[in-house]
Amino acid sequence: MSKQEKWPVIVGISGATGIVYGVEALRTLNALEVPVHLIISEAGVRTLELETDLKLDDLRPLAQEVHNVKDIGASIASGSFRTRGMIVAPCSIKTLSGIANSFDYNLLIRAADVTLKERRPLILLVRETPLHKGHLELMARASDYGATIMPPVPAFYNKPKTIDDIVRQTVGRALDHLGLDHDRIERWNGGRD
Repeated sequence: MSKQEKWPVIVGISGATGIVYGVEALRTLNALEVPVHLIISEAGVRTLELETDLKLDDLRPLAQEVHNVKDIGASIASGSFRTRGMIVAPCSIKTLSGIANSFDYNLLIRAADVTLKERRPLILLVRETPLHKGHLELMARASDYGATIMPPVPAFYNKPKTIDDIVRQTVGRALDHLGLDHDRIERWNGGRD
């Protein structure tokens, strides 16, 4: 394994609904033996407890390091700390706004800002609907700065049977954008069986 393959992925989890996307990202990266640095916002911790039977302590074993969202002096707040990139899953509009406006209010937003300035992949699973023009403008701005905007819209060509199938497909596609090899999803084959 090359040094680059050992570089961690940063997983940010905000307080938007859809916490299952962040949890699945952690589980998949763990299964792929990719080191992870996790940041979860205070609202994310609350959403975790509202939408799942999990607590923050249940996520700790899935990350090499779990950072306090208030610790803007953490390793991942610096561009000199090398990473493969970052995924924010789910990404609330508040977090998107912070990223799009370089308003480094907390470590999650700062790490995303660093990811952009270092020209590393930043994948944002924006979770909001419907969207008004302000939301769309924030997404366009973040995209202009280099982020990949990837709302968790399900694919149906793979004929998902469970919610887990839908979540896994979205997370797998997000990990594709980080350049990670995996076989966790069914890929389109032109409709040939």
